[in-house]
Amino acid sequence: MAQVEGFINGTYDYTQLQGDTGPLVYPAGFLYIFTGLFYATDRGTDIPMAQNIFAVLYLVTLVLVFLIYHQTSKVPPFVFFFMCCASYRVHSIFVLRLFNDPVAMALLFLSINLFLAQCWSWGCCCFSLAVSVKMNVLLFAPGLLFLLLTQFGFRGALPKLAICAALQVVLGLPFLLENPIGYLSRSFDLGRQFLFQWTVNWRFLPETIFLHRAFHLALLAAHLSLLLLFALCRWHRTGESILALLKDPSKRKVPPQALTPNQIVSILFTSNFIGICFSRSLHYQFYVWYFHTLPYLLWAMPARWLTHLLRLLVLGLIELSWNTYPSTSFSSAALHLCHAVVLLQLWLSPESFPKSIQPSRKTH
Repeated sequence: MAQVEGFINGTYDYTQLQGDTGPLVYPAGFLYIFTGLFYATDRGTDIPMAQNIFAVLYLVTLVLVFLIYHQTSKVPPFVFFFMCCASYRVHSIFVLRLFNDPVAMALLFLSINLFLAQCWSWGCCCFSLAVSVKMNVLLFAPGLLFLLLTQFGFRGALPKLAICAALQVVLGLPFLLENPIGYLSRSFDLGRQFLFQWTVNWRFLPETIFLHRAFHLALLAAHLSLLLLFALCRWHRTGESILALLKDPSKRKVPPQALTPNQIVSILFTSNFIGICFSRSLHYQFYVWYFHTLPYLLWAMPARWLTHLLRLLVLGLIELSWNTYPSTSFSSAALHLCHAVVLLQLWLSPESFPKSIQPSRKTH
């Protein structure tokens, strides 16, 4: 709130916006939304009111997630009990800690619902708004780019991408006019160093390796390589070269097919999950980045070797890892093991794009 108060007092230079936790490192959408929260909570002093607002946000997020799962019809109903009631950490992130991560994820799930309704322009607008609250939403961007190219081709995807870019410019305009380099370097700092004391996923490594630039580059290379492998071998299965996605859909050799809800959701959720697996560090509030997607990733892709009990065990171990504070070498290793199981199931899953042609719905 100290950062928000500086903005309210007329400071538009991002390098001058500081708070108790350090400099402001989130894009402009964060400032606008939390400015509203600042006034709704009597200048940040009415904590119960803030908690009530975030409790409503939590319920709205659940509704948005349930709408997504309803359209995919892949996850058994009993799993939703664990999503709603079994995560102490997620409830704490929403209602006790009041982080901006839940706000960004609520907007992200709203954008996915719009994509499922074939409202791609509005979905891109909400997606960009989510990015403006916290940059982690960009982990979904490779999957979204693949979907846009599949649906519209290169020329057709450009207006959608322009919406995303234009909204970032409009939201950041007051700060870009004041100090453009300061705004971009602070709000979209991809090289920001994380503290070893807060890491959930790399506790078993020596701190020197955790902080080493070569380790960061290796993770980035693994992240990009796995995304490319999934794009080439799992997401794109029409028989044509992946470069055919750049063509107008009507000019491709394989007739265009309507994207099904499961294709949209699986590609977006998988894109984000791959990014989570190779993150330089995961802090406790980052759990909401993928918590609500885990049931889909575990149940939507059928695998005979992964029974219901084993899936629940994976969910339980992930929850245990995130609830272990401070993290230990065992909890971090268990988290990576569970992530590896989910990745293996995603890789061995059936085709994302079935051969049969489905009737196309109007998109806009």
